[in-house]
Amino acid sequence: MNSDPAATAAFTGHRTYDGSADEALRRTVCELHASGVRTFLSGMAVGFDLAAAEAVLACRQTIPDMRLVAVVPFREQASRFPPRDRERYDRILAAADERVVLSEGFYRGCYAVRNDYLVEHASRLVAWYDGSPGGTRYTVRRAERKGRRIIHLHPDAPTTPMQAELF
Repeated sequence: MNSDPAATAAFTGHRTYDGSADEALRRTVCELHASGVRTFLSGMAVGFDLAAAEAVLACRQTIPDMRLVAVVPFREQASRFPPRDRERYDRILAAADERVVLSEGFYRGCYAVRNDYLVEHASRLVAWYDGSPGGTRYTVRRAERKGRRIIHLHPDAPTTPMQAELF
């Protein structure tokens, strides 16, 4: 991937995401584009990752210079997804501008490697994070340590949400 991290945003969020912030997510993607972000990275997990990728694809219909990069931790990531999510995954993957497959097969720690990739290749992180432990917490904390701007969309986010004008 050859995108400029300053013009790139990544997504992280819980697999239990229920779609309640879909409108805010689309608005955030469009606002990020207006601030100069052109590339969006999705880790392609069930839940928030797939919803975020769909938000980019929806915005891309009217903003053609927006790019979606699917960052896949291992080639068969979707093999255990429920059928509905597998269909979403396949549709999003086919529509992505670029695919980055980090490993041919699953191994312990491959999701953390994917999360590290997201943080290292973006200047902003859009998060659906409620403070609970897991991969989203890991990614948000790593982004904080790296000085990335974090846009929290979850109403119970443990930190103060950034305002749109700070994008």
